Amino acid sequence: MPAWAVKATPALRAVRLYRMDLPEHPCPWGLRAVRLLQQQQIPFEDHRLTSTEEVEAFKSAHGVATTPQVFAGDERIGGYSDLAARLGVRAESAEVSYAPVVAVFLTGGLMAAVLDAGISGFMGIAISLLAMLKLMDVDAFATSFRKYDLLSQRWRGWARLYPGIELLVGLGVLQQPEASAAAQLVGALALVLGAMGMVSVGKAVFVDHLALNCACVGGNSKTPLGVVSFAENLLMTGMGVVMLAGR
Repeated sequence: MPAWAVKATPALRAVRLYRMDLPEHPCPWGLRAVRLLQQQQIPFEDHRLTSTEEVEAFKSAHGVATTPQVFAGDERIGGYSDLAARLGVRAESAEVSYAPVVAVFLTGGLMAAVLDAGISGFMGIAISLLAMLKLMDVDAFATSFRKYDLLSQRWRGWARLYPGIELLVGLGVLQQPEASAAAQLVGALALVLGAMGMVSVGKAVFVDHLALNCACVGGNSKTPLGVVSFAENLLMTGMGVVMLAGR
């Protein structure tokens, strides 16, 4: 394990940093902790947790809910923000923006109102707009999506196919008459996509506690994974239920 030994700091000695560093997801807060310790010229041992099993075992052993965790001797300092506070420096904040989400749903709502398209029209428009944002840079979307989507982690091609399939679902919602066979097919597809998405997001956020950006509005977004991702998948699932019910 590498040790960054430059200049000892009396306040913190025998420092150990434990951080999640999965193959496709180095924890950004762990990287911030690394950078802060290096900037402060504090020697430390960098313990990288390279699998979900290692992360969960570490959290269970130390009774903590998140990583990274910093120790100085027998003292547990805490995470990145706790380390910054201990050192008396300002902690970096995550760049967060919900602007793309607001723009999509506001635009979709206004378009549905003008066209008198109703709830199903709003859902179809919103799903199509979300797909459009993904299609603007499929590679960036796929890279971001694979960090938490369970199917694309097993089949990498799924991440590249997803935006086009989502667009077809959105257009199908707008085009197909209620209770038609085509509408039933589109509804089933929407239900499956939405349910799979909720499972993937739930695992990433609530089980693995990953600090990721949501790929729902494209791969270069600053929208955090969580409520917004659930909203997109709930929208998809709800539309599927409505179409399968023939309403």
